[in-house]
Amino acid sequence: MGETRSQSDWSSGVTSQLTLRIWHPDCWTLRTTRRANAGLVAHRVYQHDERITARVTAYGDTTDDVDDLIDEIDASELTDVAKRITNFFDPNYRSRTAGNATQELLVEYEPQYSIHDAILSRGFVPQDEIRIYDGYEYWTVIVSESRPEIQRRLDAVREEQDAEITVQGMKSSATGVSADDPFSELSQRQREVFELARREGYYTWPREVTAVDLADQLGVSKTTLLEHLRKAEAKLLGTE
Repeated sequence: MGETRSQSDWSSGVTSQLTLRIWHPDCWTLRTTRRANAGLVAHRVYQHDERITARVTAYGDTTDDVDDLIDEIDASELTDVAKRITNFFDPNYRSRTAGNATQELLVEYEPQYSIHDAILSRGFVPQDEIRIYDGYEYWTVIVSESRPEIQRRLDAVREEQDAEITVQGMKSSATGVSADDPFSELSQRQREVFELARREGYYTWPREVTAVDLADQLGVSKTTLLEHLRKAEAKLLGTE
């Protein structure tokens, strides 16, 4: 019965939430985060006179990690200008989904070096800030279409942009999705570390990976890794 109702919901075009992992060539965010031990959170994207300006937060475990990423952005042939923002006109604007060290940036680039328009023009509406790390973009979007139409539109983006798009999660409004996101209180780095630990089997019994192995994958010390996990666990359990 549940499967039959789900198929009916999809055919009627209910509103759905998708979590996407995206890779595509000639993208400045993917190239630079692949080369640096830091990530980006994209807040806003604007277009003016055939140029795109993105407001992003560069984040990492240390200031040196963030500076290395900014150096990569400055040096990239896919970007025109990268400006550090040192004055915060709205103190509430700074994203809480960042890391221990952060820097706000305005980055200018040409439209062909982003997949942003290809996704938005097909009716996918970003629900959260876009997360970029380790050479992948992570989008959470909502769309009101049937499942076959969603698949058709994703295939069109894949073909147009030569992109790899993995649907990591999909929920429909008919399933009674809660608006509360248990990960919303985590910093971006805490979320990354916790998701990696869960994915690699750190929380299984017996454990499939050690803290040292995870720290090596992330390029951090075991102490730093355990600090991130402790803080993430405390927030998820409501004890912090």
